[in-house]
Amino acid sequence: MGILVECPKCKARGSTRRKVCKCGYQVQKSNSKNYWIDYYINGKRTRERIGRSKQAAENRLREVETAKAEGKHIKKNKSSMISLGEIYNWYLELPEVLSLSSYNTLKGRLGNPVNKIGKTLRVSELSLEIISQYLVARSQERSPWKKNDHIAIATIHKEIGSLKAMLNTAVRYNKIETNPIKDASMSKLRNTRKLSISHDEYLNLLACADEHIRPVLTMAYYEPMRQDEIIRLTWKEVDYKAGFIRLAASRTKGGREGRVIPIHPEVKKMLSSLPRSFQFNRVFLRRVNDQYKPFDNFRKSWDSARKRAGLDDFVFHDFRHVAISNLRKAGNSPTVIMKASGHKTMSMFIRYNLVDEEDLKGMKWIESKSESNNEDIGAKIKCLDIRMMDTYMDT
Repeated sequence: MGILVECPKCKARGSTRRKVCKCGYQVQKSNSKNYWIDYYINGKRTRERIGRSKQAAENRLREVETAKAEGKHIKKNKSSMISLGEIYNWYLELPEVLSLSSYNTLKGRLGNPVNKIGKTLRVSELSLEIISQYLVARSQERSPWKKNDHIAIATIHKEIGSLKAMLNTAVRYNKIETNPIKDASMSKLRNTRKLSISHDEYLNLLACADEHIRPVLTMAYYEPMRQDEIIRLTWKEVDYKAGFIRLAASRTKGGREGRVIPIHPEVKKMLSSLPRSFQFNRVFLRRVNDQYKPFDNFRKSWDSARKRAGLDDFVFHDFRHVAISNLRKAGNSPTVIMKASGHKTMSMFIRYNLVDEEDLKGMKWIESKSESNNEDIGAKIKCLDIRMMDTYMDT
């Protein structure tokens, strides 16, 4: 039993220790070599193709050795048979994925790495090296949204994060044995942009915005909600009497748990002034030909407003940072804020909880208390005498 390496040029298989293949190809230096495992079942030799990950080959060989030692049936390695494209198509048909309000966004976000890495690539051939190459290549692509700018690092990280989540789901459903990129680490984002705005900047932005998106901006500034949660809000989700916005699980990120968000007084005032439609149950409407209709895309109006307000680098999602930080500054506990914002971990909450110079000005210091205890003073004098004696002896 052991691990074999396949030469990318002549397809000959041999020991992992060989540096050069018989055909002259430098196997050990190659990044495109495939690993196989070699073992016997009931006296019959079996060779199983694993892919480009040596770690996956070692893991699979251990599984086979354990199964043989325990006298168990050796299951076929599913990851070595199924392709990335097959997992992608299967995943997008899952009811739990289809029901997500962000389904189209997720589909596009996954489509980039799956298409560029290769739909025909077997999951077992997927490796950390391939992901690293994708990150570098993708970061050099031009952004289709911003002229003379590259794809944002945050966008690329979301793509890989979605890919990892898809493969983790495939493991959970027993479609594949392991996730070959579960340990893929992505460099920390460097946010040089201004993620926060002051209340005066918000009021100025509001004045610069088209009339139909002003209520949307008001809710975004005060409530720790995501863009899609805001723009698709319905009157059925607004519990005006109790003072809460109640989102079902299908309307939240991940789609696993609903959320209850307290309504800010300014938002309550804004909601009471909005026009309603008998035809549509949506909260935010736009007047078109004397009729109020819902809208999903307001990118053009938003871009115009922030440019007029001199906030070119401020993106809509930054409002979530602002709302969470303001809730913290108002004295709310992290637990309460996380319940409203939907954050599951403290590390993610901290990313959204911005600390600015005003916070630093309010830094509290511990008071230095002088020790008046006679015994302490005596000990200090004794210590001083010893140091003076040491100095005298040295001279």
